[in-house]
Amino acid sequence: MDFGLFCLMNQRSGTQTVIDMLSHTSEQVQAAEMAGFKTAWFAEHHFSNYSLTPSPLMMVAHMAAQTTKIQLATGVLVLPLYHPARLLGEIGMADQMAQGRLVLGIGSGYQPFEFDRFGLNLEEAKDRTLEMLEILEAGLTETEVSFDGQYISQANTQINVRPVENRMPEVWVAGGHPDLLLKAARKNYTPIITGRLFGPEFLVAQKEYCSQFWTQSGHSPTKMNFSTLGAAHICETKAEARDFAENLRFQARLAFQLRHRTEVLENGMLVESPLENELSLDEIVDNLIVGDAETCAEKCVEVIKKVNPKHMALYFTIGSVTHDRAMHSIETFGSEVIPAIEKEVGSLALLN
Repeated sequence: MDFGLFCLMNQRSGTQTVIDMLSHTSEQVQAAEMAGFKTAWFAEHHFSNYSLTPSPLMMVAHMAAQTTKIQLATGVLVLPLYHPARLLGEIGMADQMAQGRLVLGIGSGYQPFEFDRFGLNLEEAKDRTLEMLEILEAGLTETEVSFDGQYISQANTQINVRPVENRMPEVWVAGGHPDLLLKAARKNYTPIITGRLFGPEFLVAQKEYCSQFWTQSGHSPTKMNFSTLGAAHICETKAEARDFAENLRFQARLAFQLRHRTEVLENGMLVESPLENELSLDEIVDNLIVGDAETCAEKCVEVIKKVNPKHMALYFTIGSVTHDRAMHSIETFGSEVIPAIEKEVGSLALLN
């Protein structure tokens, strides 16, 4: 198994400029590469400070020139928002620029706020995603593609910018819709599931939920490369730990509001509002990989033993967490946490 750096690039105050965020993300990805992380993930969101990355493929291209080994992943492409012919070419170009290091994370989207502004109906998102994925599978592996679906049509087209070695990039599927997970099972794509602010037992339940689709497709659940999205912060004081948890709560509040059409924007910034039955900051700290290096290693080992993930993608910065704190966490994770994990469970390369 291995670890990844997830770059949401959200903005909590107007003092966080786009250029600073790009510079900080670049440094964090390079630090993650040096620390031994397998993958860097780049989100896709639109029209709010929840995330300032409208195009994960642009971030892949940006980081391709600044890295040499780390895989560069879309986290995730919201497929209903794209035209298939353009997306095929851009995927091919991004993989060429990354010299074959592109990982294709895809999803159907969940924010009506975004879909409304693209003139799309979120209720159609799952079916549009399945149609787009079918087009991608053909267009990235065959010499030409055509498609006539319920929502999407593509005239016969030759794709002249193709991925390295004309092969389909590794595909990861986000979200829990049954039809998408069944598609993932049939194709042996990797499901990546967020643990939100909960502990390992939540991930155990999510893995059990996903496993049924591997069984339904005729494949053993043991073949499922279950992967997780969470958060990590290495710090020495309770105050720092609680501050990181408070920033995670900020992100969770915005995500909930955007999912449920309760968002309020003022001067382009989402207004944060408390939610019912929220976890306390101490509960969030206890649930997630937050604490000193020894504590973080112990919490990772617990996840590995209970969940056995192929991959753990982690936020190291969120909200107003500073770049310096994120860099310290990333570097310490590589120099202290990963060796401590391997001391307990053996070489990560031999797991899964």
